[in-house]
Amino acid sequence: MNFRTLALALTLAATTLTGTASQAATEMLDQVVAVVDDDVIMASELRERLASVSQNLKSRGMDMPPEDVLIRQTLDRLVLESIQLQMGARAGVRINDAQLNAAIGRVAAGNRMTPEQFAATIEAEGGSYAAMREEIRREMIVQRVQAGNVNQRINITEQEVDNFLDSTEGQTLTQEDYHFLHALLPVSPDASDSEKAAAKAHVEQLYQRISAGEDYDAVLSSSTGKYTFTGGDLGWRKRADLPSLFADVAPRLAVGETAAPIESASGFHLIKLRDKRGGSQTVDQTKVRHILITPSEILDEQQAQALAQRLKQRIENGEDFAELAREYSEDIGSAQEGGELGWTSPGQMVPEFQNTMDSTEIGQISAPVRSQFGWHILEVEDRRVEDVTELMVRAKAKEYLHQRKYQEELDAWLRRIRDEAFVDIK
Repeated sequence: MNFRTLALALTLAATTLTGTASQAATEMLDQVVAVVDDDVIMASELRERLASVSQNLKSRGMDMPPEDVLIRQTLDRLVLESIQLQMGARAGVRINDAQLNAAIGRVAAGNRMTPEQFAATIEAEGGSYAAMREEIRREMIVQRVQAGNVNQRINITEQEVDNFLDSTEGQTLTQEDYHFLHALLPVSPDASDSEKAAAKAHVEQLYQRISAGEDYDAVLSSSTGKYTFTGGDLGWRKRADLPSLFADVAPRLAVGETAAPIESASGFHLIKLRDKRGGSQTVDQTKVRHILITPSEILDEQQAQALAQRLKQRIENGEDFAELAREYSEDIGSAQEGGELGWTSPGQMVPEFQNTMDSTEIGQISAPVRSQFGWHILEVEDRRVEDVTELMVRAKAKEYLHQRKYQEELDAWLRRIRDEAFVDIK
């Protein structure tokens, strides 16, 4: 069956299905349109997806392709989706309700709704919330199958990173980003010298108020009448994308600082650096070691806590931390190293451990603290501020190169699995 014939068949089926035909006729008309390995695609599935695609194109103001082209493209997508869902089923990929609810929550938040409001909106517009949930579940399974198969095909070498960072594109990507607020007090080109001087004096006065600690927005809002400012939030911009007027000022401003008034042919400008990202980056790191006691059938919760407390006391009485860690700690990864965890950065440890580590002085042994893994006692050995600028720059470049390769590899992988699958278009 070619796609023009299929279009006619789908149209006739849809017409009959919405009429008063018998159940038998309905079942007869919901026919298999494609066999994909161990799965089938029904005419009803194709009609539903075509309706969804058409509605999406209309809502975005895009032109509809010819009907046979639209059917062919939609059926191709359903075939690829079926292949990937079957791969996911064989690999045991599952999306539980908690993961699905979290994803729907993110979609709702992106539309500035609660999940409940989002569900109500779907139903109010004639859609099915239950069907939408299952569609999102399928999309998540497909994304996991794609990531699992494509990521392993991508390798970014250090030499590739070096070459990228040496390129103009790489240098632009890794430039600092600036978030500016901008206000302009317009001055007419025909203004007299005295009018220009008065405007300048007014802006200088406002700048002094801001520098003295008054709120930037409040100060500008208080300026009205002939001294009303225009402008607003410039958003995030690379230095190369900043107006030339600000480019030289940007690197010298601290976050939250307002620059001295800048004069141009348009008038007088006040700019505030709201935030900055990139550039030199440091993190506070802690060198720590620990002993982990895990409750078990042999050692209940209270006994595990009591053992951790006794070990703390023994260390404070002079016994060697490392020896006790080797003997008692159930953290296999660190026990043989005397409990050493090395230098840790914020967010690397579970919150209970992190909070205790942050509040423990260098050389001190903490009181036993419970985490999801068991009872810990820990010793903070040292602290330092580490410059991670180079690491962050290289990580950003590697992620960019990975994303650039990902789409190429994904397209190639999709073509391969389509070619290898058994597909019979009825």
